[in-house]
Amino acid sequence: MWDERYAGDDYVYGTEPNDYLKAQAELFARDARVLCLAEGEGRNAVYLAEQGLNVVAVDGSAVGLAKANRLARARGVSIETRLADLAEFDLGQDQWDGIVSIFCHLPPEVRQALHQKVFNSLKPGGLFVLEAYRPEQLLFKTGGPPRAEWMMTADQLQEELAPLHFEQLQEMDRPILEGQGHTGLGAVVQAVCLKV
Repeated sequence: MWDERYAGDDYVYGTEPNDYLKAQAELFARDARVLCLAEGEGRNAVYLAEQGLNVVAVDGSAVGLAKANRLARARGVSIETRLADLAEFDLGQDQWDGIVSIFCHLPPEVRQALHQKVFNSLKPGGLFVLEAYRPEQLLFKTGGPPRAEWMMTADQLQEELAPLHFEQLQEMDRPILEGQGHTGLGAVVQAVCLKV
């Protein structure tokens, strides 16, 4: 499905970073090692690399990751890409200074298992940055999966990401203009979590 969606020359979600991630990017130390989950065509990974971070982008679409590498070359930076199914991907132990999850919508059991791996895979002091659609997004029809259970709420994140410390956690409706894929008002949840 995603190979087909990414098959054209256009970048489905644009080439600019997610607004929420851009606002949080300064939280990462220069040279930090950051993992971008479900990174698709690479807009967020490339932006973080432009900020001097060492970025690994993981996605299940070879087509998307090829476009991510192409975008990185065009911007004069390099990223590492890994083709993997997040249901089986090993995040490692004490590996990452940061993990980024921007609109990474998965079946609930896969998402819950992935979130449980986040704590162990972050280094002490590591950050987890997330923006995702809430179930209310189905009313807006401006992007995101067609199933409410693939979306997230603040309460779910508090449960799934324990024992991380929440530096930020908020639900809001905000305009999202990211290529053709996300265009219009969006119902989102945003979080920044710290491994203490």
